[in-house]
Formats: sequence, structure tokens, C-alpha cells
Amino acid sequence: MSSPLVATYSIAACDLDAGQWGVATQSKFLGVGSVVPWAVPGVGAIATQAYANPRYGTDGLALLREGLSAEEAVERLTAADDGRDHRQLGIVDAEGRAASYTGTECMEWAGGRTGNCYAAQGNILVSAETVDAIAETFERSQGPLAERLLDCLDAAQAAGGDRRGQQSAALLVVEKDGGYAGLSDEVVDLRVDEHARPLDELRRIYVMHQAIFGRTPPKEWLDVDEQLAEELRERLAKLGFEGELEPAFATWAGQENLEERVDGVDRVDPVVLEELRRQT
Repeated sequence: MSSPLVATYSIAACDLDAGQWGVATQSKFLGVGSVVPWAVPGVGAIATQAYANPRYGTDGLALLREGLSAEEAVERLTAADDGRDHRQLGIVDAEGRAASYTGTECMEWAGGRTGNCYAAQGNILVSAETVDAIAETFERSQGPLAERLLDCLDAAQAAGGDRRGQQSAALLVVEKDGGYAGLSDEVVDLRVDEHARPLDELRRIYVMHQAIFGRTPPKEWLDVDEQLAEELRERLAKLGFEGELEPAFATWAGQENLEERVDGVDRVDPVVLEELRRQT
């Protein structure tokens, strides 16, 4: 086979209420995020692995756009691929229907499991318990899709994971206009390409990502009364940002990549306030 052997475990999933689709994966493979995860909001999510065929990503999404179900897309992709016996594939479509395919020549242990809004699969695993852990964790979890997917990866590793070890991991979550400044669809697109403990590193980076790009519900923002305004002025001055409060606050926030969490100075996101206090 000429395709790269992406021996891994993954989950393709969606949260229909949130309008999000995503993929999370880990592998003893360099840069797994460059091959396995594919997703488009309102269309579906795809994980392609084993002797991976990256065309399953682009071509599979095209089939889903045409209205094919996850199962139909899997059948169409694999039927047209002479290397299908060595492939592994998971798809979730726009309606949350799921399908997982494991070719007959994939290395043991290899298999998949599907349920409402998810397809879990893996190859060269310690045992079936890895895929079971992914599925059961997703089924009983709640909250943001990205965090549910991270929890699935952690559960899979705890259950045995890739029997060759760890190397890279990736997390992709998409939502229409849900990305930076409402101008992209990538809510989360994080990769750890080479690391001794890639899941720990992926979680660390995700926490950083949320601090910068996450959203605190407006009801949790704090009103800036005179006492808090004075605190903001004093702390900003210590950092060299003096003058009128609003431009000083905006300039500091921009320097720290927190501009998406700032909207004037009548109210303040507690995450931003905590960071300003931490720095001073």
C-alpha cells in the first residue's frame, strides 16, 4: 500500500442542537491531524485512517453535500476504492446518522462502533475496550462538543489505546460562522504533531484556546462600577497602559489576544479580568 499507515483511534461526532460537527483522534503517527479529521458544518464529519485514503475526506464530504446518508457515503467511497480492505472510516452526516467501516485487512485489533451522532473506530489497538470506551464516554457525556471529544480520547487511552503507543493528536470542531470573529467555521482546530504525551498536550492547548477564543455567557459578565473601573486603571497603569480607560483596556486586551472577549468597558468578561489580575 502506498498510503500512510495511520493506526489510530478516533471519533467523528456532532451536536445537532449546537450546530457543531467534529473529529478527535490520537495515533502513533506523526501529524495525525493532517490526515484523519474532516468536517464541514451542516454537512458532516469524517475520520479516515488505517492505510488512510485522504480522498475519503474531500470526496466523502462532497457525497454528504449531495444528500447521501453516512451509510451511503461509506458504501460509495469503499466500493470505488481498490484499497478498501486496508481502510478504516467513520462518518456522521448532517442529521446525526453514523456509519463506521473497517476493512478486512486492517491490523488487529480493529473495529468500530456507532450510535446517535457518533462513529468511533480504531485499529492496531490493545483491544475492543478502546472503542467501547470512546462510545460509552460520548453517550453519557454532556456539554460542549469539543470537551466531550477530548474526554473520549482520554477514556480511549485509559482503556489501552494504540498498542504501539502515542505520538500525535488532533481536535477539530466546526460550526457555521462559529470561528474567529464570526468569520470562519473552525470553532476549534488544534493539533499536537509530535509529543510523548499528546493527549495531555492537546488538553493544555485547548485550555489556552478557550481562554483566548472561548465565550463567557453575557449574564456572567461583571458590571464595571467606579470601584472596578479604578482597579482596571491601576492595573493597566502598572503594565504601562495609561490614559482613558477604554482605549487603554482595548490596547492591552489586543496585545494579549483577548480582543474577542472585550466589548467596551461598561461590562467585563471575568476571564479577562482574571488575566489582568494575574499579570499584576
